[in-house]
Amino acid sequence: MEINKETIREYAKKYNDWYIGTAYETTENEIKAWLKTHRYLDKERFVEIGCWKSPRTRNHYENNNPALVKEITKFGFATNNEEAMIMVLRGLNGVEYPVGSAILQFAFPDKYPILDFRTLWSLGWEQPRYYTFGFWQKYCGKIQDISKETGESIRTVDKALWEYSKEHQPKKK
Repeated sequence: MEINKETIREYAKKYNDWYIGTAYETTENEIKAWLKTHRYLDKERFVEIGCWKSPRTRNHYENNNPALVKEITKFGFATNNEEAMIMVLRGLNGVEYPVGSAILQFAFPDKYPILDFRTLWSLGWEQPRYYTFGFWQKYCGKIQDISKETGESIRTVDKALWEYSKEHQPKKK
């Protein structure tokens, strides 16, 4: 994918063509609005974000203590240490880097992208066997750089890279 303002806008528009008006968009908008005044997640919203990103592991999200969800997300959203932020979120059942990144995107939309195999493919990056903090940091920096270079939001860049992969990435056999 040639990454420039035009291709980011083109593929983000294609993403929005199917996304706008869906339950996914409603969930994203409602939780982002809620997080503007609440700097933590309750269990219900935590499960919603988890299912928004990866519904297959719903039972893992639901297997979290409500008080623990609130305390962990409150701490994660309050710290300025990015490694502590993502690591503490990973302490919740069902949360690894992809779901953790979605939680952080909802809480800090101007700072964090959503980590996904599709966006990695669109960037031409190999998906690692397992994610590390260093990899996640590098990924965030790359998406933030694209956002700055194109003048588009991090979420718009996310959408464009995801959609490009959906349209062009060969299916696994």
